[in-house]
Amino acid sequence: MGDLKNRFGGGLSTIFLALVFFWLAGMVLAPNLMMIDYALRPNLPPAALGGPDDTYSLSNILYLANEPTHRAIFLKTIWASGLVAAMTFLVCYPIAFWMAQRATVGQLSIALLLIIIPFFINEVLRTLAWFIILAYRGPLNSALTGMGIIDAPIRWQGDGGVLAAMVYAYILFMLLPIYNAIESLEKAQIEAARDLGASPWRIHTRIVIPHAKAGIATGFVFTFMLAAGSYVAPALLGSPGSRWFTEIIYNWFFEGGDWNRGAAYALVLLVLCLSAVLITLKIARVNLADVAK
Repeated sequence: MGDLKNRFGGGLSTIFLALVFFWLAGMVLAPNLMMIDYALRPNLPPAALGGPDDTYSLSNILYLANEPTHRAIFLKTIWASGLVAAMTFLVCYPIAFWMAQRATVGQLSIALLLIIIPFFINEVLRTLAWFIILAYRGPLNSALTGMGIIDAPIRWQGDGGVLAAMVYAYILFMLLPIYNAIESLEKAQIEAARDLGASPWRIHTRIVIPHAKAGIATGFVFTFMLAAGSYVAPALLGSPGSRWFTEIIYNWFFEGGDWNRGAAYALVLLVLCLSAVLITLKIARVNLADVAK
């Protein structure tokens, strides 16, 4: 507060803080409090609101615990979101290391341009592009059959298509934090380790990854949360056997008309995702301040 006041003056600093407060209260705190309120109350007709049946309980949350199909989809969503984060890391880490330690200025500019330009397009359109690529008579099947790799087209829609689209959709949220972290590593440390006979695997596991663990943890947090809350990719690329938990929440709100149960499901997803993130940060020995940098 003191630094802000010294830099912008008392009046402007107060305006900045007031805007931040109203944004947090109106866009973060209020919606979540309303969701908690809906989750703990029964789904009643308007005439019964405020009546004797309108009481707080855990019935909407316990419904999820007692519904085996929804519970299985929920656990699968959490597990698959972790898999998306891991796959995205495996794709992004070599690229981030090359960009930070090997690429020239010109190569880095071209690489960033090629990576960022596709994200100027809306996520729905990018997912639809994957739908076309993975279609039964799409270019991927045509190329594989033309090269003789497969004898007949394959139906890629399902868990595989959803995972591929999510890895692509959230690649920036993993790539840029890791790149920023590795960029601050002195090249002399890598060269010294190589001169002393360290193998590439040992260099990465003992020097690069420990140095970049804050960026890696940030990428995992962003990617995991975005994947767990994704709706577009599962809805467009999924199959009846690959439903995502967000699809069930959507159905409760917009098809079942039970906002209270939908809010309860959303609340459980939020709490479990936050718990998974905090446990991951604890295991990696990275605090939230490092993630926020």
